[in-house]
Amino acid sequence: MKEKRILFTGGGTAGHVIVNVALIPVFRQEGWKIDYIGSKNGIERDLIEPMEGVTYHSISTGKLRRYMSKENFKDPFKVMKGTMQAYRIMGKVKPHVIFSKGGFVSVPVLFASWLRHIPAVIHESDITPGLANKLAMPFAKKIVTTFAETISHVSAKKAEWVGAVVRDELIQGNRRVGLEQLGFSPEKAVLFIMGGSGGSQVINKAVRSSLDTLLKEFQIVHICGKNQMDDTIKRDGYVQFEYVNEGLNDLFAASDFVLSRAGSNAIFEFLALRKPMLLVPLSRKASRGDQLLNASSFKKQGYADVLEEEDLTSATLIQHLQDLKEHKNEILRNMSHYESQEAKQRVIEIIKEHSKKTN
Repeated sequence: MKEKRILFTGGGTAGHVIVNVALIPVFRQEGWKIDYIGSKNGIERDLIEPMEGVTYHSISTGKLRRYMSKENFKDPFKVMKGTMQAYRIMGKVKPHVIFSKGGFVSVPVLFASWLRHIPAVIHESDITPGLANKLAMPFAKKIVTTFAETISHVSAKKAEWVGAVVRDELIQGNRRVGLEQLGFSPEKAVLFIMGGSGGSQVINKAVRSSLDTLLKEFQIVHICGKNQMDDTIKRDGYVQFEYVNEGLNDLFAASDFVLSRAGSNAIFEFLALRKPMLLVPLSRKASRGDQLLNASSFKKQGYADVLEEEDLTSATLIQHLQDLKEHKNEILRNMSHYESQEAKQRVIEIIKEHSKKTN
């Protein structure tokens, strides 16, 4: 039997990598040869390169900036260079199929896959596609989506709603181990705080200014983001990390409530874990508004409360978290009606269906 090869891409934020992290072990266990194209210094390199059985390749990539910068004029040339690099990599490793999770590193990869006539599958997590996926979608054979609403924003002929792909290991966390790691009591509620893969200064500031009150209600595990820990804060029941990879599932298992940004992958993981959420989506000033749509969808379904960034103060944060605690049982009942669409298995089937066309 001919050896099968798959090439993954995606990066820039953890949200553009985590689905790949969930899928790669399945293909590795089935004997596929796995390559990954990412950027030289992106978070995708930190998450993917240590994985067993994956060969990581870095290429030049552009970046979406929502402000004027001379770098914007250089980006088309970076994308052209990245396309040539990806084209050469594909010529060497000869993948049967490409799977892209998005981010700007994926644009030259998808263009090169089209030039090489290698079928590509794109995963879109948000309700509306980001610019990188919009640019890359014409070069893909298939688009799979997390939200059903996304189908109306992409080519219906290519698109299929599959639901959320959740990492298996997250479901396997141990509450007792997580509480012991944190030094927390099992008798008091635990609040898990995460501001996205890069952290959120706005959320961090609001939380730290509210600690006196919050610590009366919660024990707090705070994922601050790189270089955003405050070592001057020494409080019982408050533990900070820059970022957590190993053992994250145990911290989730130990947590009763979540305060988070509204990135699609993260909030669907919290939903799968049945964690009532207070979401603080990125504002339109700092994004294209995708997190606002994600958060609105979850609020309508009764999975989460939403506090917009412009309204975030110490007082509003405390009030919304108290409300979240009061409505815990109602939110859990709503979450109990959510059924997995077996998304992970369906995505794997789609990838294999398209890879066969190159045999």
